[in-house]
Amino acid sequence: MDILITYFQKSTFITIFVLGWLSLYFILEFSILISRYIGLSGWQKKEQRALDNVLMGARITSTDSILRKCCSGKISQEKLKVGISMAEKDATSGLTWLSIIAATSPFIGLFGTVVSILDTFAKLGHSGGGGISVIAPAISEALIATGAGILVAIPAYTFNLILKRKAYEILNTLKRVSDVLLLSDNMHNNDFNRNFG
Repeated sequence: MDILITYFQKSTFITIFVLGWLSLYFILEFSILISRYIGLSGWQKKEQRALDNVLMGARITSTDSILRKCCSGKISQEKLKVGISMAEKDATSGLTWLSIIAATSPFIGLFGTVVSILDTFAKLGHSGGGGISVIAPAISEALIATGAGILVAIPAYTFNLILKRKAYEILNTLKRVSDVLLLSDNMHNNDFNRNFG
């Protein structure tokens, strides 16, 4: 703990700002992962149950599927495409922030490192003396910001891929439900035309 306090006492405003920014990113990425993963997992289970029920002959309107909104009246491919498109928007929300965090946090960390190194060289230039024993600890402290940026970027990128996969699974299930609905509607229409046409 003393090392951390000493580090912040020696740090410039920019370094503290950068580390604070990266800390907010870190909290945000875990918040997005937890909230979206729980929500998407529940949604996936609900859509899988709806698919199972529709395959067994149940009407889509009696399920919890998001596609039931698109099935009032005549079922059409266009309505189902709109429903899947709306679901895709919902399923992928939060991914943009994870992409932004994964892409920008290494650069934010690098910015903090560069500013710290510039500050170190400026102080050394004013004091007039400095060998490797003075420069090495200052540069190693400056590199903490780069390490923090990479530490924030790796989980953000990983979480982005995990949530993308969950969204893909949901959309794939919805596509299957849509295919079953269109197939059963076509079969119903063909039976009707054969019997009464």
